[in-house]
Amino acid sequence: MGLLKHLGHNLQPRTWAFARAGARSKGSFAGLLHEGRLVASPDFQKSGTELPVLRLVGEDGCLVSGAELPCSLEAYLDMYKCMLKVAVVDNVLNSLQRQGRISFYMTGTGEEAAQVGTAAQFGRRDVVWAQYRELGAFLHRGFTIQQVVDQCLSRCDEPGKGRQMPVHYCDADIGMQAISSPLGTQIPQAVGAGYAFRVASEPRVAVTFFGEGAASEGDCAVALNFAATLKAQTLFICRNNGWAISTPASEQYAGDGIAARGIAFGVPSIRVDGNDLAAVVLATSEARKLCLDGQPVLMELMTYRRGHHSTSDDAGRYRDSGQVKKMARQGLEPISRAKLLLKGAGTWDDQKDEELREEYRSEVMAALRTAEAKPFAPVRDLFEDVWAKPTPELQRQRQELIDHIERHPEHFAEKLTKYQDGKAGL
Repeated sequence: MGLLKHLGHNLQPRTWAFARAGARSKGSFAGLLHEGRLVASPDFQKSGTELPVLRLVGEDGCLVSGAELPCSLEAYLDMYKCMLKVAVVDNVLNSLQRQGRISFYMTGTGEEAAQVGTAAQFGRRDVVWAQYRELGAFLHRGFTIQQVVDQCLSRCDEPGKGRQMPVHYCDADIGMQAISSPLGTQIPQAVGAGYAFRVASEPRVAVTFFGEGAASEGDCAVALNFAATLKAQTLFICRNNGWAISTPASEQYAGDGIAARGIAFGVPSIRVDGNDLAAVVLATSEARKLCLDGQPVLMELMTYRRGHHSTSDDAGRYRDSGQVKKMARQGLEPISRAKLLLKGAGTWDDQKDEELREEYRSEVMAALRTAEAKPFAPVRDLFEDVWAKPTPELQRQRQELIDHIERHPEHFAEKLTKYQDGKAGL
């Protein structure tokens, strides 16, 4: 200590005098597309402004203050009729699965407005990559009840030739790409198409549907970023129904839903009351305009999955029945809310409603009788349509099947009569 004193050192902390820069509020950085706001203390951001929810029609079936119907009453009625058709088809085919007449089914109960209201605003040349709960989009674009039933019964003349699971529809003639079970795979595909549409200056949009559960897949984040940077003409439609099978939204994410993610990627985003047909129509119409201007758009439709995830699921094991009843109340769920508006306008009544439901039921049952009379696709279709020319491995497998059937005719002779061309179809 004495030595240090001798050398003139002071052991007390020294106060350093740093030069102070002039006050500057913003700075430029290579990785930012805008000037960054400068602060002198840690400022961790967890959330920004809470996104509002677009609603035009309240639970009483009346337009909210300042709102107008975004379409004619006739167009609104046509969409309502399509929503009813979806509900009836779902009800009948779900019952058929419980009877063992089809192997699997998924309903869209509670999400009819999200399916139909969006599709009603698409252009005829727009291309749609759906998930598996968009029956309303298919029906509104021209898919018939007969096509629905043929696909669910795996009959020979449906596009998938019976090789897809039920509800995995497809019809390229109306711009509806094939449904695929793996979650999220269709989202980047729609971005590629949307980018191609912009590069070719085509006045059409690539649309992709997905749920909030699928939004947790990496495909979704990748797709949003690609769409934003490439200015793809892609419309992202997220049906946020609160449940990813048995996982509630509270366990699916901690942020402000799905729309906030679009903003983070630089994609114009909007949150909509998905049970309000009018709001869905308006939001989709405006979103499509933005897409045609070369901007991707993300729509988050807030709705509720009233049914089981599928016929392989029992939602009663993880969901409170009281909540389901609450979300099904008149005016909250989409069909009754649209009906209240139409009744209030004097263009619809309960008798017309029941008559139309019965008409749809009869059409579904007639389609069922027609489909059940049709054969399955030829057995040889198991080995076709993937390669332009069958590979040696496929040829070997096909011959193994033929040999097996010929060795056991007692097991297969009758079964083969149900397939197109019978034994000759091998």
